[in-house]
Amino acid sequence: MESENWKPNFTIRFNSTQTPSKELGSSRIIMAAIEILDLEKSYLVGFWRKRPKLALRPLRLTVEEGEVFGFLGPNGAGKTTTLKLLMGLVFPTAGTARILGKELDDPAVKSQIGFLPEQPYFYDHLTARELLNYYGQLSGVPAKGRAARVEQMLERVGLSGSASVQLRKFSKGMLQRVGLAQAILHDPKLVFLDEPMSGLDPMGRREVRDLIQQLRSEGKTVFFSTHILSDAEALCDRVAVIHQGELRGVGAVADLTSGTQGKIEIIFYAAKVPAGLTALGAVARISGDMVNAVLPEEQQDAALELLRRERLKLISLAPVRNSLEEYYIQRLQPTDVEKEDEEDEARNEENRKGVGV
Repeated sequence: MESENWKPNFTIRFNSTQTPSKELGSSRIIMAAIEILDLEKSYLVGFWRKRPKLALRPLRLTVEEGEVFGFLGPNGAGKTTTLKLLMGLVFPTAGTARILGKELDDPAVKSQIGFLPEQPYFYDHLTARELLNYYGQLSGVPAKGRAARVEQMLERVGLSGSASVQLRKFSKGMLQRVGLAQAILHDPKLVFLDEPMSGLDPMGRREVRDLIQQLRSEGKTVFFSTHILSDAEALCDRVAVIHQGELRGVGAVADLTSGTQGKIEIIFYAAKVPAGLTALGAVARISGDMVNAVLPEEQQDAALELLRRERLKLISLAPVRNSLEEYYIQRLQPTDVEKEDEEDEARNEENRKGVGV
């Protein structure tokens, strides 16, 4: 049950030229699009002696309106479970959440959100146009402008030329595009996407990224789960990492990737790696007629002097910055509590074997 003292979460943002004022007219209030308050889900597993398995540990998370939020984690981490809880497809064991300031079971919420599941199923005997028209009726798109809206969505996801083809003849990537079209057909304020790049070729992934960026420019909130870190780094304002049902970290992508590693990357033209460069501690590789070398930052001047002596042409020199992948891998390392749980589970398993014997 929700606490009686719970208050809506919001952030007050002031323009850079303004100072905080008691008058809200000089600031912009950003309400939370999603507020997850200790949401928890457990299942009973086992054939004979069923025992509870915690699929999602108490999760507390806030997503602001107008941002693209990435929910990262490996397969089985709890991403889809979280989305199903927010969609009302499964019920939480404990905790609650609010979407656009309303309870999850409020019917008014449903008309303001769009959802693309990881593995959508559509009526394969319908054409793409017929399917979107059907979903338009379900989501309350006015009949007067529904046909024009359907054509607009088909063009937006690159399916105008296949609008009259039955879905059973679509590839997985084309079905994914239909799913994206139905998710935004009714112009929702908040869009949930579960692995939206799944099954897409490089061109399709680029089109989906462009679509998400367009939604952000329109002021919509996008919450999507993925394990493709390059997509998250290119698209997201903030990301959260979840592993084994537990939230491991939340941060702005710009902050997570702004630091440096104390190394520099030098790219220059050469047929082979100069011997002196290896002596400076460089890790180099040759690609065609270019050499890419990474070495400690304090060796920068010595490396440049070496290139000058060898009369080698420098292409670029840049510091090696932190990547989202490094943050992600770091957050997936087992904690002390998890190590203890694994040891306890191993001991319990040995005890069960002993009893069976």
